[in-house]
Amino acid sequence: MSKQIHSRTNKKVVDRRRKKRRIRGTVFGVPGRPRLSIFKSARHIYAQIIDDTEGKTLAYASSVDKSLSKKKIGTKDVPSVVAKLLMERAKAKNIETIVFDRNGFLYHGNVKKFADALREGGLKF
Repeated sequence: MSKQIHSRTNKKVVDRRRKKRRIRGTVFGVPGRPRLSIFKSARHIYAQIIDDTEGKTLAYASSVDKSLSKKKIGTKDVPSVVAKLLMERAKAKNIETIVFDRNGFLYHGNVKKFADALREGGLKF
């Protein structure tokens, strides 16, 4: 039996949640290749690397991170800066390959910039 999505929410939100459920059926992180989940709001971008077998977050970075709060970053540069921060934290934990979970968002705009910055940094997916 599938879960019903609340009917009074925004259609974009409902569609994204539906896509997310479909994607999560196929994307699963294991210790050797954890899942990178991304979430974006109107202002910020959040990303975390998750080991789904244990249900633990291995690395996390976002645009509201304290280390980024003092820097003046333009809105077009935010995904690449957050990706570089996540890369540093992932390399500290010896994470080199991941499964990319776009969380129902289209692979376009900030999501694509974020993924491209991770690839340039050396993360494989």
